[in-house]
Amino acid sequence: MIETPLIEAIPNISEGRRPDVVGAIAEAAANVPGVALLDSSSDVSHHRSVVTLAGGARPLREAILRLFDAAITRIDLRGHAGAHPRIGAVDVVPFVPLGGTPMAACIDLARAIGVAVADRFDLPVYLYADAARRPERQRLDLIRRGGFEELAARLLSPAGTPDHGPARRHPTAGAAAIGARRPLIAFNVNLASTDLAAARAIARAVRERDGGLPAVKALGFRLAERQGAPVQVSMNLIDYRRTSIAAAVARVNEEAAARGIEIAGTELVGLVPAAAVAGSNHLVPSDQTIEERLSLATRAGTSVRS
Repeated sequence: MIETPLIEAIPNISEGRRPDVVGAIAEAAANVPGVALLDSSSDVSHHRSVVTLAGGARPLREAILRLFDAAITRIDLRGHAGAHPRIGAVDVVPFVPLGGTPMAACIDLARAIGVAVADRFDLPVYLYADAARRPERQRLDLIRRGGFEELAARLLSPAGTPDHGPARRHPTAGAAAIGARRPLIAFNVNLASTDLAAARAIARAVRERDGGLPAVKALGFRLAERQGAPVQVSMNLIDYRRTSIAAAVARVNEEAAARGIEIAGTELVGLVPAAAVAGSNHLVPSDQTIEERLSLATRAGTSVRS
């Protein structure tokens, strides 16, 4: 039975090419009573997987610790290369309030797990977003700047001192960012092009930081592992009420068309709130909402897997 108040956990792990490894890591978390595995999705080019869990604070704490243990024993970042930025084997773990759960419950959980992860695995841990203890750590991109490769040097600087754990990089697992935030939608638009400069220019035009759409972050990537090595505009919609999925895709389409590029397809990473699907022009299947997966999990009395 899933406990309340209900919290969503969305660990991102730096492995997207070995389904057996991703499955074992997700299963380690899902085997905790009171935790539902709602979704697991992997991307070969990003070399990254996103696992979506839901449960009460106590079982989620145990589930995340088991997930770290399973990931650290199976992932070695010294041989890892993918399109997506990362600093850790378990790169980031955000906690999101569901239903009437207060954000304070997610903040408390993130901070408690940050201490436990650092102590148990001798791992540097950064607290980010609403769980941050330093204002500049509200932004995850600043924490991940330089990636795993530059992490050892950053940990020695005042700006890079972790919130918990040693000021040295774990040799194979790097570090982890653990936080609390509101729902975020990870949505990718694949372009019928191999022009990386164009993908990056479109991302700049779309993201808020450079004068684009409000509450949107975006990067341009090359999908080197896919046939023809096409490019992608990868977006994080920080607040879908300010910029919807449909509006974001329309803007990417507009910028791409201005460069003579067509849209090859779109991808949702993980799940979205049902309210975010409204007006999405069928960009999101109805079974990829958090509410639908929770309903299935409740009816089945067990984990739900994609």
